[in-house]
Amino acid sequence: MKLDGKVALVTGAASGIGHEIAKRYAAEGARVAIADLNFDAAVAAAKELGDAKTSIAVAMDVANEEQVNAGVEKTVAAFGGVDILVSNAGIQIVHPIEDFPFADWKKIMAIHVDGAFLTTKACVRHMYKKGSGSLIYMGSVHSHEASPLKSAYVAAKHAILGLARTMAKEGAEHGVRANVICPGFVRTPLVDKQIPEQAEELGITEERVIKEVMLGETVDKQFTMVEDIADVALFLASFKTNALTGESIIVSHGWHMN
Repeated sequence: MKLDGKVALVTGAASGIGHEIAKRYAAEGARVAIADLNFDAAVAAAKELGDAKTSIAVAMDVANEEQVNAGVEKTVAAFGGVDILVSNAGIQIVHPIEDFPFADWKKIMAIHVDGAFLTTKACVRHMYKKGSGSLIYMGSVHSHEASPLKSAYVAAKHAILGLARTMAKEGAEHGVRANVICPGFVRTPLVDKQIPEQAEELGITEERVIKEVMLGETVDKQFTMVEDIADVALFLASFKTNALTGESIIVSHGWHMN
C-alpha cells in the first residue's frame, strides 16, 4: 500500500486518465477526491472507488477560483488534508492559427494553465503546513515539441513545465515536490475527438491520422494506455525525497526521447 494514509485530489477524474489514476491511488491506500466539471459523473466515479471514507466527489471548474478553493476545502474537511495534487483536467481544440478563435485559445489556457495555477495555489497551503506533498501535472509530449493545428495546446503544455519547475524550487524547503507526466497519444475520448477533426483539417483519412500523425514517430505504432500513465503517477506520488523534482517523464512509446 504505497499511498496508505495519503489524501489525493485528482482533477478531471470522472473519466479517462484522471479516473485511472484515481483508481490506482485508491488501490494503493489513498483517500481520493474526484474533482470534475461533471459532478454527476464524479459522483459515479467516486462510488466506484468505495464509500465516503475512501472517495468523495467534488464539483470543480478548475478555471474558477471560488470552485477550486471550495473543492480543496471540501477535500480537507473530509479527509484532514491533501498530500497529492494531480492537475489533470484538460481539453483539446485544433485549428490552424489563422482560423483559431480567440475564445477557444483562452478556453484552453484557462483550463490547462489557470487550472494548474489555481489548484496548486489552493493545495500547497495545506502541504506546506504538513511539510510534505507531491504536485503532479499532466503535461504532454507537446510540452517538449510542437504539432500543426495545436498552437494553444502546445503553448499551454509548455507553460505547465515552467510552473512545475518553479514549484519544485519554491516547494523544496517545505518538502513539496513537483513533476510533470508527458504522455504521447493516449486512446481516450479526448484523442478520439481529434481524429476526425485532424482528418478534415489535413485533408487525409482518419486511418492516416492514426498511423502517420499520431503514431508515426513511435517505436511500435502503439497508443499509450491509461494504465501506463497511472503507473507513472503512482511512482511520482510515492517517491520519498526531493531527488526527483522539477522533472518531466515522457510516456510515449518513444515518440519523443529526451
